[in-house]
Amino acid sequence: MPSAAHASPSSGASAPLPPGFRVPPAVQVARLMADPLGFYEAGRRRFGPIFTLRYPGLPPEVCVATPELAEEVFATDGGPGRAGEMRRAFIGPLVGEESLLCLDGEPWWRHRRLVSPPLHGRAVAAWADRIAAIAAAEAGRWPVGVAMPLRPAMERITLEVIMRVVFGIEDARRLGALRVLLPRLMRLAGSAALVRIPPNARERALASPLLLRAGALPTTRYVRARDEVDAILYDEIARRRADPDAAAGAPDVLSQLVAARDEDGEPLTGREIRDELMTLLAAGHETTATSLAWTFERLVRTPHAMDALVTELTSGATSARGETSYLEAVVKEGLRARPVVLGAPRLLDDTAKIGGYEIPAGWYLSASIPLVLSDPEAFPSPERFRPERFIAGASSPEAVARANRAWIPFGGGRRYCAGAQLALLEMRVVLAEVLRRVTLTAARPEDEKRRLKNVTLVPGRSGLVIARPRSDGASG
Repeated sequence: MPSAAHASPSSGASAPLPPGFRVPPAVQVARLMADPLGFYEAGRRRFGPIFTLRYPGLPPEVCVATPELAEEVFATDGGPGRAGEMRRAFIGPLVGEESLLCLDGEPWWRHRRLVSPPLHGRAVAAWADRIAAIAAAEAGRWPVGVAMPLRPAMERITLEVIMRVVFGIEDARRLGALRVLLPRLMRLAGSAALVRIPPNARERALASPLLLRAGALPTTRYVRARDEVDAILYDEIARRRADPDAAAGAPDVLSQLVAARDEDGEPLTGREIRDELMTLLAAGHETTATSLAWTFERLVRTPHAMDALVTELTSGATSARGETSYLEAVVKEGLRARPVVLGAPRLLDDTAKIGGYEIPAGWYLSASIPLVLSDPEAFPSPERFRPERFIAGASSPEAVARANRAWIPFGGGRRYCAGAQLALLEMRVVLAEVLRRVTLTAARPEDEKRRLKNVTLVPGRSGLVIARPRSDGASG
């Protein structure tokens, strides 16, 4: 618990800044890189649910650790919070500055209204069979009885979903090229050599014709990979525009974005469509694959949950309307127990009042997703993998409601992830398809450690499992 000196100020007192570590910023970033979760948890233990972190060359970052404070952070999106501006310097080169992730204000609202329809409701549900076929084909190639890492296998599935369902590409030659180009682009975009370049210097290097002639520079390697991907994407956009009637009726996201019109009847530009496609790649490829790998990692170490899920899948049982199936609960608990993103930061352009403190303009404000999702008030025994916490009957209605309110793996507020429904569908379909076909056991008994890779928390051994064909006929 925080000491009295660090308690939230009373309403009648001038509001001090949230407490934080006194070690130099360079030491703080070193601790973050070495043990990101341990560093954040140390902040919560020492200072309580709101504290300040400082990193070299960046504004101070105020982190919050409870669902209630997270709601206050998300509420700043209607005021001083600028999530897009904060992200632009870090991921703008990959997704583009016309990306939903990099926009704020009215431009963000316009994109959100246009991007949301292809990623919701029936549009997403219609892709289940295609995703199942992709997952089945991948699982059919797995080695039998030997240790294999699941995360690369999940990345192959989610990449195929991006290319076929989001981009809508069927041409075998282009699919083959993108299977090579897209992972290379993601790898270069997240490489330490590129990420560690200060944003201003990186922007100059990416725009300088002279520097782009230097093939050894990380910026040059990145731009060359990006341009190869862009050539394919812009050609696909042009093809859909050449046949607007076909695009309007096609189910893939690219076609729907080409057909979309805002309230003034204006379409998205080619650049805007390209940037939203790259956004879906960045947000839905590695992160969804990592979430799947973590969920399998938790299942193979939680026999009662694995048995309950397999029983539901093999019995063909379905939940009544409005009820949560065990499969849905497993997905939610996987995302809770092993969130892959550290935070949901905003850059403040005005003072914000959070938890009784006044956070200055120019500072970052962030809901720490792992801390919120391990808050014992919302999730009793948070270290346990317990899907039942989301199922009425297995838990009290009050406990289920509290868990659902605190569940923020996709952020919250109006900037809740636009692709969340696609990611949840992918996870349900892939988990079901794999477990109907194979049995999985842990290759090693101990839990896999969480390791920071780029900006995501990945399994330390990439989800090492042993797969064997299911012998009960469940695969059909």
